[in-house]
Amino acid sequence: MSDHPAGFEIDYLAEAATLLAHDEPFPGGAVVPPIYQTSLFTFANYSEMADTFAGRRRQPIYSRGDNPTVMEFEARIAALEGAEAARGFSSGMAAISATVLAFVGAGERMVVVRNCYGDAYRLFERLLPRLNIKVDYVDGSDPDAVAAALPGAKLLYLESPTSMMFELQDITQLARLAKEQGIITSIDNSWATPVFQKPISNGVDLVLHSASKYLGGHSDTVAGVVAGSAAHIRHINEQTYSYLGGKLSPFEAWLLLRGLRTLPLRLPHHMKSGLTIAERLKAHDHVERVNHPAYSNHPGKATLAGYAGLFSFEVTEDVDIPAFVDALKLFRIGVSWGGHESLVVPAKASLEQTPGLNSMARFGVSPRTIRFSVGLESVEDLWADVAQAFDRAKR
Repeated sequence: MSDHPAGFEIDYLAEAATLLAHDEPFPGGAVVPPIYQTSLFTFANYSEMADTFAGRRRQPIYSRGDNPTVMEFEARIAALEGAEAARGFSSGMAAISATVLAFVGAGERMVVVRNCYGDAYRLFERLLPRLNIKVDYVDGSDPDAVAAALPGAKLLYLESPTSMMFELQDITQLARLAKEQGIITSIDNSWATPVFQKPISNGVDLVLHSASKYLGGHSDTVAGVVAGSAAHIRHINEQTYSYLGGKLSPFEAWLLLRGLRTLPLRLPHHMKSGLTIAERLKAHDHVERVNHPAYSNHPGKATLAGYAGLFSFEVTEDVDIPAFVDALKLFRIGVSWGGHESLVVPAKASLEQTPGLNSMARFGVSPRTIRFSVGLESVEDLWADVAQAFDRAKR
């Protein structure tokens, strides 16, 4: 088995590696950005304050708005995504909420791909109806279904690949369909990161990340970010960012900058190990299917330059899922992903979360589906762990 997708070359990492590892000198000759752990910034005189308030000059005023450490992180993400600007948030959900509410108002409608992230689904189903915002869900892998749902919508919300089932979308085609009708497109790019997928180059307007995942990479930070044109980010700043209060703290931004340094080194390891585990699961007697973009024939695969270490698989009925999960020693039981550690999430447990507002139940995810986040441990040790767990979980 090849370590990389067909036609894939490691050269794509070079640009990101230099961008993330090289800095111009910081104040005092520091080799890492300072942490501006301050709530406010003062002015030398009245004129500086007045010009800043009027927008004639840019200076941080209060850390719920701009902060130099946060601005450094935002600039790195914008550069990675090929965007004009970015805005950091205290969580991925803060970024999603502020973006959606900035562009969709009362009485308006948005189109969302099925199998979207669970808490995004709960936002769309619990809060948006109270604001008289309608949400229509579509099979994002079917361009005709998306095209039929688009007329009259304000926002098209994508995830490629989707949560838990890892379905792909042809984001280039869908962005073009939306643009023809003046509809803004957004995509959650947390899985691929801007190293493996650059949606803005494919015509998408806004790119969202749970920065807690691969961007941070160490499972010690909760954060989010949205990148796009200067005009779109300015619209988010003016409409929702300051008022919803989901600001990114300086220390969290500093941790993210630290994590970004090694992103081009970590992702190939996650990819290689993830593909190895997925390939062996495909051949296992107690696995019916593996949900991994590497095995998809969908045209949306063309925008991926590589694969993350997150995927799912469906076990046969003779596997005791709780016993399998409990038998795992290196795969720890926990939500989230993208850190150094390997994690497991069984759909059987997730289907019990928030009855009536559960995206997995809404979109028919099988309770025999199990999600793996393959970390940075030895892949042979990880596979030995999986193999012994299967042996212990036979009914």
